[in-house]
Amino acid sequence: MINSLFVINLQGKIIVEKHWRGIISRQIVDVFNDESAKFMNSLPGSMEDKTGSGQDWKEPFYTREDVPPILETPKYWLLNVLRDDLIWLCPVDREVDPMLVFEFIHRIIDILTDYLADVSELSIRENFVTVYQLLEEMMDYGYPLTTEPNTLKDIIMPPTIMNKVMTTVGAAAGVAPKFPQNLSSIPWRKAGVKYTQNEIYFDIVEEIDATIAQNGTVVSCEAHGNVVANCKLSGMPDLTLSFINPRVIDDVSFHPCVRYRKWESDKVLSFVPPDGHFKLMSYRAELTHYQAMPLQVKPQILITKNGGRFDITVHPRSTDGKPIENVKVSLPMPKGTISVNATCNGGQYMYDPVTKTIKWDIGKIQQRERAPMLSGTFRSSDLNPETGMTIGVDFQISMYAVSGLKVDSLRLFHEGYKPYKGVRSLTKAGKFHVRT
Repeated sequence: MINSLFVINLQGKIIVEKHWRGIISRQIVDVFNDESAKFMNSLPGSMEDKTGSGQDWKEPFYTREDVPPILETPKYWLLNVLRDDLIWLCPVDREVDPMLVFEFIHRIIDILTDYLADVSELSIRENFVTVYQLLEEMMDYGYPLTTEPNTLKDIIMPPTIMNKVMTTVGAAAGVAPKFPQNLSSIPWRKAGVKYTQNEIYFDIVEEIDATIAQNGTVVSCEAHGNVVANCKLSGMPDLTLSFINPRVIDDVSFHPCVRYRKWESDKVLSFVPPDGHFKLMSYRAELTHYQAMPLQVKPQILITKNGGRFDITVHPRSTDGKPIENVKVSLPMPKGTISVNATCNGGQYMYDPVTKTIKWDIGKIQQRERAPMLSGTFRSSDLNPETGMTIGVDFQISMYAVSGLKVDSLRLFHEGYKPYKGVRSLTKAGKFHVRT
């Protein structure tokens, strides 16, 4: 059960305060800010020994993003989520499943995103009434109640200009707001939905998390994917979605509309879809070493006295003939770096003297083209600059699923029309790191 929710900005000020079971003092936010600052100013155990040798750490080693999701205090456990520069804090004082709290917080943010498009301090302040109405409907005495956007939109109108005008005119005329009639028996789908053109689209979006050693050996690799749908179908359609190779995915998680027993027995998705955008399922896929490498990054870094030299080459690998787009490479330099002088034969690079990072924007890479290369030297105030930097890589490949997951067919029941169907795939880099 959840007692209270506080929404805090990065300056530690309260934007939203909601209590479902009693009232927790606002001082708990000060406690959270103090505990977060204490953590950010601490040092890892391996670095604490260096402080005794006279080395002074002027800047905090950790940032706000590194603060643990659960902070323990003598009276409360402080469960917190950081998303889009806002901190969502739930203090709990008794035994509770933390994953329930985190899932509910993310569901609140997703619902607000559906209503407000952009969840920020400004958008929340401009729509306080809607935000508090949603929080009131989504939870009852500390337990999640109504969390489906279609049901909530039947009860609470989104804050569009037309809806605001209708609410204002109705209140001025003394007309009570009309409560929705004929609520659907299925909580995630509205009743009486009608479209002139019936269509449904699916997006298979996969992110590659990989760690690659300096010699090119893959240390770890896996893909995390989502199947996202945009449904514009009339009536109450019953769909069956089948895949060509469903065995390639594991650790699946479904939207409540999916009939789990059907998946367990036949490996097909049988469901009555919500109206509009929704995430149908998420999954994990183990990748072979070759699958995890849509491109290969070969770094060569030579450290010399008060500086060094670096060469980075990016080679595309097989992606079923699809180009690799939006390729970006981030190379952190030693902290004592004074200047960088580099050249590249593709794209453009920029050195940020504040973060000590070279950001190389390559753009599009295709096979059979000359491999992009970045070469240069750097000067450092340290006699022996530190080594062991980790290169970050970002990219995306359209119409390509690295796991090999493909849709076989989509069948519709209980409705007489034939819908238009479409499927797209997208593979992009998640936490893709190359060691040097």
